[in-house]
Amino acid sequence: MDITQERSEVQDLPFNVFAKACPSRGTLEHVTGRWGALTLGALHEGSLRFNELRRRVDGVSEKMLSQTLHALERDGLVHREAQPTNPPRVDYELTPLGREVAERLLGLIHLLEGRMDDVLTARLRYDETRGGL
Repeated sequence: MDITQERSEVQDLPFNVFAKACPSRGTLEHVTGRWGALTLGALHEGSLRFNELRRRVDGVSEKMLSQTLHALERDGLVHREAQPTNPPRVDYELTPLGREVAERLLGLIHLLEGRMDDVLTARLRYDETRGGL
């Protein structure tokens, strides 16, 4: 099936992330996965080169960051700009859609950071009543 046929078939269906075959599910996974969310959050601060982004998203491997960026670019959330220099310079930035998604993610991230005392207390209480992990 070519992309035109696929797009035509998809446009005839309502999008429902809870449906197994819905294409929105894959995008949701790209956005909400650990590296996708952190990458989008980091790029919300502005355009970054690959190694700058890798340093900002502490703990991500080069391979995982590359795969994450490819998926986010394919979904239309990240724009990749390659400069014809030696050595090559590649910058990544959010698209307008990517910026909108990142802003919503950052709201969740800030909420969680602000409520971590409550989360840690709940974990401790859970571990005490369940005998720990």
